[in-house]
Amino acid sequence: MDLKHSDAFVFFGATGDLAYKKIFPSLQAMVKRGHLNVPVIGVARSAKNLGELRARARDSLEKHGGLDPAAFDNLSRLLRYVRGDNGDPATYQALREELGGAERPAFYLAIPPTSFETVVEQLGKSGCARGARVILEKPFGRDLASALDLNRILLGSFEEKAIFRIDHYLGKRPVERMVFFRFTNPFLEAIWDRNHVESIQITMAESFGVQGRGGFYDETGAIRDVIQNHLFQVLCNLAMEPPVRTDSESIRDEKVKILKAIPSLDEKNVVRGQFQGYREERGVAPESKVETFAALRLEVNSWRWQGVPFFIRAGKCLPVTCTEILVRIREPPPVYQGFQLKQNYFRFRISPETVLAIGTNVLAQGETVCESNEMVALRQPGPGEMDAYERVLGDAMAGDATLFARQDYVEEAWRIVDPALKADTPVFEYEPQTWGPKEVERVTPPGGWHTPLGA
Repeated sequence: MDLKHSDAFVFFGATGDLAYKKIFPSLQAMVKRGHLNVPVIGVARSAKNLGELRARARDSLEKHGGLDPAAFDNLSRLLRYVRGDNGDPATYQALREELGGAERPAFYLAIPPTSFETVVEQLGKSGCARGARVILEKPFGRDLASALDLNRILLGSFEEKAIFRIDHYLGKRPVERMVFFRFTNPFLEAIWDRNHVESIQITMAESFGVQGRGGFYDETGAIRDVIQNHLFQVLCNLAMEPPVRTDSESIRDEKVKILKAIPSLDEKNVVRGQFQGYREERGVAPESKVETFAALRLEVNSWRWQGVPFFIRAGKCLPVTCTEILVRIREPPPVYQGFQLKQNYFRFRISPETVLAIGTNVLAQGETVCESNEMVALRQPGPGEMDAYERVLGDAMAGDATLFARQDYVEEAWRIVDPALKADTPVFEYEPQTWGPKEVERVTPPGGWHTPLGA
């Protein structure tokens, strides 16, 4: 881990949608907690001057973060502005002047991936990249070949240890709680293997559609948008071996080992769907074959998990908004005849609240009936948590890479999904507020898909 803290924060795309909805609220929160006290330099074209950028920041906070007058005043004092085009060398000359004596700036690219190459190369040519870190938004390419090209471009100006590939999902505290629960409770580790676990399923459901982002989504789809990155990270957290140390490289080593143990996705193990009405969304092609729903079946060919199927399901316009994991334990031997026993399970809900629960069998009604009982070990509301972007940006500035994707991880993740993406599998239509197309039965866990509570 590089423990030298960044002495300036520069974000490209300062007037964009991501900055407006997420970055300004996170920066204010960092200032309020005392985690940010270095120059904050926005780079964009549309704001005419610093005054306009400050006004946009205030409007952002009033609508998305909740304006804190004292914290906003401090952020305003830190805020700087460089107006210019990302491809113009003059922009980077002005940026160098604004950086002043900063020796370890962090450059955050809150811009479309198509602009990454231009900005990274200009940072290198201008000398701004010396001693700096670069923070990138997903997706890291759209397949393995483009991911390799992007890495070549990044390594032309930055060392791997200075590259922070954001997966903001890892910044969510409930994801960390799930890993902590796994590795600090020995009773769980004793049954966390192929001898006891029948199947693992991960569901990321969103009850809403593309929310006006049809142009972006039609270039991406559910597999590229959330499965290949967010949900693969969740899978790795569930399946990885305990790291020998808790430093970032030891943890990331174990995650890469899991991806290496997963064979490339066979097209017969994926079902894609598209909700009715998607093609009428603004920016979506009239004959679009992009999936808004996908269900996958994967295998992890390791000593611990050989033979245990992993199922991932994600989609838009589903009955509920939540992310939930269900780990089904194998059925017990039929010692008690005449009872309809249910399988034990562990249920982890990551959002919108945190829930850790265990499904058990108990006797009820005069010891003649068996009931399935769920014991809730933890239930915590979502509000009040540190925002994921606040956490990952703070970690990047501190040099802690634990929550960021390493290049070998990115390459393995693309290797897994590439064949299925290129196979041009059919896309089946489904009605909004249902659990995807009926064809999903082809990719279904033993005992069926778990329906998250609230659906």
